Amino acid sequence: MPATPTTPPPALRPYLTTRHELLWDEADTFATEHIAPRAARMEAAPGRVERKVADLMAARGWFAVTVPSAFGGLGGGHVAKTILVHRIACVSAAAAAILQATLIPVGALLHFATYEQKGRWLPRVADGSLLLSIAVTEPRAGGHIGGIETTAERAGNQWLITGSKIHIGNSHLAGAHLVVARTDQAGMSTSQALTAFMVEADRPGLSVCDHRPGLGLHGFSAGRLDLDHVRVPEDNVIGDIGQGLSVAQSSSILYGRPNLAAVSLGIHEAVVATTTARLKTRPRYRGTLSELPVLRDRIGDMEARLRAGRILAYQSVHLLDQGLPCDADLINAKYLGHQWAVQSAQDAMELHGAHALDRDYVLQRLWRDIQHTYPPAGTGEVQRIRLADAAFDEGHIQWSERLAAEAAWARPDPTAA
Repeated sequence: MPATPTTPPPALRPYLTTRHELLWDEADTFATEHIAPRAARMEAAPGRVERKVADLMAARGWFAVTVPSAFGGLGGGHVAKTILVHRIACVSAAAAAILQATLIPVGALLHFATYEQKGRWLPRVADGSLLLSIAVTEPRAGGHIGGIETTAERAGNQWLITGSKIHIGNSHLAGAHLVVARTDQAGMSTSQALTAFMVEADRPGLSVCDHRPGLGLHGFSAGRLDLDHVRVPEDNVIGDIGQGLSVAQSSSILYGRPNLAAVSLGIHEAVVATTTARLKTRPRYRGTLSELPVLRDRIGDMEARLRAGRILAYQSVHLLDQGLPCDADLINAKYLGHQWAVQSAQDAMELHGAHALDRDYVLQRLWRDIQHTYPPAGTGEVQRIRLADAAFDEGHIQWSERLAAEAAWARPDPTAA
């Protein structure tokens, strides 16, 4: 894992402006000074939700990296977002998960909220006083959006929301949750059956279950919300009635998948750095392990996967910032980025021998953390089905194209270095 700020690899230069490179350096410096000293504490206390790291990132306005300056944000776009998540994940995937989890509902607001709604919530995200979550997954339906059972019923000029949501990122930190609920009458198609609501965390009837640590990402909160006839006003509806499927799907594709690709990339980079550092210093046969051809062959494979994953992650969000259709590229970046990082993590465990089994060794954390980038925003099976749709040129909505006007706010200045 990088102990000092690094410079972007030359292969990424086509996707980066001078502002991006400055942000890269800022993120590396922040991770080294503020996150690295806390990483061991986060790992040692998995039952504790990490709040200080969230506060430090919020103070820098990073939860509003994609929010236009008109609402107090940085207006940085998707490449800038990827830089922040990637560089932080090199040091702590849990800290990166805290950042990326709020960026998903922020994206939903940018694309579907009214101007008044954006003005109500986004400046608070920008000044660090409000974190958000997106609540779609449910205990019985899992990530199957069409199986959502949480309901929202009209009550005058209000809505009553009842149901449960699980695996909700930042569940214990968020001051408001973007909840997708069923508003249809019996027999209505899924495409019109769901609606998105912003539900403030202090509304009566909303409860957050006690934090339960997962396999990895210690310090990150991904818990359960229970809603018992929670009342929200009409103007908390995000998008149109019946547009909840579009809110959920577009947020997953345009934000969730590239965000997770960036987390996987940061973990992957840390895995390779940790392994090469170990092999270079471990003596063997009057030399070091790094000199053995059989081990260099394995490292070469890891490096090839890392370089390919890096290009996929940045090329896809560069296309998104340009307003070009790239849904399949975003899906592919998430799918292969995770798959390659998992393979490298397993190789690293084997190359370390018994040392990898030491409880406090960093590689165990990396191996556990990478497991968490598989299920969210669609499992590998879901990604492959969507990629097959692209191969057959079957007509699914291209969210990157439909929302191109909003997605292209950060087109690089052609005069920038």
